[in-house]
Amino acid sequence: MSHPPIQRVFITGLGFITSIGNTAEAVEQSLRELRHGMVRYPAFEGENIPVKVTAPVREFQTEADDPEDWVIPAPYSVKREQLRSLGPNALYAMCALQQAIADAKLAPEDVSNTETGLYAASAGSPGIMSRMVNRMYQQGVMRCHPLGVVASIAGTVQFNLVAHFKIKGASTGFTSACAASAHAMGFAFDEIALGRQKRMFVVGAEDGNVETILPFAGMRALSLNPDPGTASRPFDKKHDGFVGTGGGAVLVLESEEEVRRRGATPYAEVLGWGQASDGHNVAISHPEGAGLAEAMARALKATGVTPADIDYINAHATSTAIGDASECKALRAVLGEHAARIAVSSTKALTGHGLSLAGAMEAGFCALALKRGFIPGSAHISELDPACAGLNIVRTTEPVQARVVLNNSSGFGGANVCVVMKAVA
Repeated sequence: MSHPPIQRVFITGLGFITSIGNTAEAVEQSLRELRHGMVRYPAFEGENIPVKVTAPVREFQTEADDPEDWVIPAPYSVKREQLRSLGPNALYAMCALQQAIADAKLAPEDVSNTETGLYAASAGSPGIMSRMVNRMYQQGVMRCHPLGVVASIAGTVQFNLVAHFKIKGASTGFTSACAASAHAMGFAFDEIALGRQKRMFVVGAEDGNVETILPFAGMRALSLNPDPGTASRPFDKKHDGFVGTGGGAVLVLESEEEVRRRGATPYAEVLGWGQASDGHNVAISHPEGAGLAEAMARALKATGVTPADIDYINAHATSTAIGDASECKALRAVLGEHAARIAVSSTKALTGHGLSLAGAMEAGFCALALKRGFIPGSAHISELDPACAGLNIVRTTEPVQARVVLNNSSGFGGANVCVVMKAVA
């Protein structure tokens, strides 16, 4: 019995709805100029709310209870009947997917066929869920919106995208919190590499509103710094928590066979990935970074990459003291003598932390960097945390062409994912 050959996997399209830009061009400019997306958030101005800063998506207005009252900027268009089942996260994802399809130059028949699938990640839409449950108790079960469930639960993004874009291949959602869309990317890679699909859309999306972000204040996970210019500062000695954000990011992954058939020009090649769990705590990273170190080691083993090959690592680092220090220990453990050379940064200093959106969004940043020939800097560092000693934390964006990059993601329960990507010659 013979097995089909392992397929090479390439990124051929990107779509972004983010706090630092709603197109690949705008995102690239923000990354190059270290232009952040943080603001003083009006909804956080109450005296009983200690958190003041967030990183909202611009141009969209999704605060109204009725989606028909939302403001959706050009060139995006969503049909009225489609809006009824959307939360803000699914709206952002739909617009990012429209972008990615156009960027990859996919025809309608490329999108809707049994060889094209979609993997997505989102925490759902807690604002819609809470309003629906309140309405159920106050006005009765039968007064709930008939599409309220599919608009609010964790699978809402893939439910809507698969239906509205007529996806006929593999589809599911991932719920490993801040590692979720990185898991989506890893398993999407497997679908193509093993010959089960020719093309996969990888999607991460979050609402990024009060109901999505503010509950993290109760965990003491959010920054209490009221200054938008310094609230998100991974690796800085004074980091005190993350800044929340939302939006949508989509990557188009295709087999080498499809890239050749279509004459596509890839952003980067995905070499493979690794994952591991901390087995330590429901919410806090392992103090020695054990799970992340294992995930990185597994990714390197799976791809045949060595630390000597790596030029850049997009760190998960969210701007929490415990999480950043844990990742620094993992990096030193895996990189060894190369730790002082390999460029490391956290783009969350610019975007804020997108929760389950983060993995896909930052993988997209890595793909942009590989294609356009730059390494994003780690902004807002005034004094490096001593926990980062021995690492090359780059503070400015460098016009350097990386060859191999790693993208790290970590989530609740100690879930860790590392994706390895390579520049296309």
